[in-house]
Formats: sequence, C-alpha cells, structure tokens
Amino acid sequence: MAAWGDRLAGVRGVLLDISGVLYDSGEGGGVPIAGSVEAVARLKRSRLKVRFCTNESQKSRGELVALLRRLGFDISQEEVTAPAPATCQVLKERGLRPHLLVHDGVRSEFGQIDQSNPNCVVLADAGESFSYQNMNKAFQTLMELENPVLISLGKGRYYKETSGLMLDVGAYMKALEYACGIEAEVVGKPSPEFFKSALQAMGVEAHQAIMIGDDIVGDVGGAQRCGMRALQVRTGKFRPSDEYHPEVKADGYVDNLAEAVDLLLQHADK
Repeated sequence: MAAWGDRLAGVRGVLLDISGVLYDSGEGGGVPIAGSVEAVARLKRSRLKVRFCTNESQKSRGELVALLRRLGFDISQEEVTAPAPATCQVLKERGLRPHLLVHDGVRSEFGQIDQSNPNCVVLADAGESFSYQNMNKAFQTLMELENPVLISLGKGRYYKETSGLMLDVGAYMKALEYACGIEAEVVGKPSPEFFKSALQAMGVEAHQAIMIGDDIVGDVGGAQRCGMRALQVRTGKFRPSDEYHPEVKADGYVDNLAEAVDLLLQHADK
C-alpha cells in the first residue's frame, strides 16, 4: 500500500461518520470514543473542511446534535447530512405519502409530510417497533399498491451500542424486499446521491474528500464508489475481518479517529 503522504495528498474536505466513530450510543445517551472530542476540535481548527455524514435514524437531526454537544463535540445542525431530512425532500418532490415504520425519536422529522392514504412505505431503524405486527402492516401496505415504493433510511446490517452489537434497518429492509418482490430505494449511505449532497454542502469535489467511518461497506465502499478516498477506524462496528473484505479495501485502517486526524493534519491538503 502506498505511503500515507501519497494516499492523503490533496485532501481538502473530511466527511465523518458519527455512530462508532465519534461515540457509541447506549444507555444515558452513549459515550464519546476516546480522543474523538479533541480530534474533531483539531480538525475544525485546521484548513480542512469538515462535515458529518450519518445514517442515524432513531433521533431527529436536532436531537442528535444536542446529544453530541452534551458529550463535548463542537457541532451544529447545519453541519450534519442525515437521511430523514433528505427523505422528506424526496417525498415532497415525488408527491409520496408514506406509511412510516420508524423510531418515535425521528417521527417529528416527518411532521410536515402528508401521511394520509399512503402510497409508499418509509422504513428506518425502528428499534423495538420492529414487531411482527408493524412489519406485517408495512408488508400489507406495499402489497396493496399497484406500484409499491419502499424507501429505507440506510441499509446497515448492524451497529454498536455500549451494550453490544445491534441489528440495523438493512435486515428488515431485506425482509420486505423478499416478501414483496421489490427493491428498496436507499436514502443514506451508501447511496451515491447522499454522499454527493454532503460533498456539495461542504463545497469540495469527490477527489478532494475523504470519508472516515466504521462500516466497510456503507462508509468505505459507498464513498469510494463516489470517487472519494476512505479510511476505516477500528472502533464501533469494525470487525477484524473487514480488513480482508472480498470486495472493499479501505485506503487505510486506523485505530480511532484521533489517529486518522493525526495523519490528515500531517499529509492532507499538501
């Protein structure tokens, strides 16, 4: 693998995943990953542009930012690209009225969306609301539509909380795809449109940006398909087998965000 100077040269913008990179969610809101608060502060004091790109769908963007600020992070709502606001934009543009299977914490994001007589299903990480009854209702709604539309806020397999690994929305998305014989539309990572919207908001081209995440497929693979570079941290959902993934190879593996920032400040924007 090329030296770090070659791998990171020309980087002007940094996209940061949140869960598993900045903090681990869990009881009491979660805990920062060691060194991550200061790492974000160092990045924001540098010449590099910084944006946060998350698939979080159990909290509204405002609630997520408020939590991160309580944990000590310097972050504003305007700096976060999240799937719920992006999904609302898609629904408005296409005249879609969703049946929502989402977590109560993110339901407020859809407050201005017409939900009468649904003509699509929107799926997010609903947590305990992923009951048989609720999944079956989503299935029935889709099967009653002539042209069923399933929109999923991400397609992650699992994520990490302080108590351990947790099943993510992707497993439930796949169940509905299989049962209904359809393919879901993903809003969130690894969707190219989602990454492109984050790049546009940051004001840099793909070849000038790097993604730092804990998900080898959603973060690393998704970013690379858009022309970005990507580092994987060995925190959050990282598994040692990720470094030998048959299809995706990160541009580098680092122990944590603090190490990634050290390398970026040494070699990026050169």
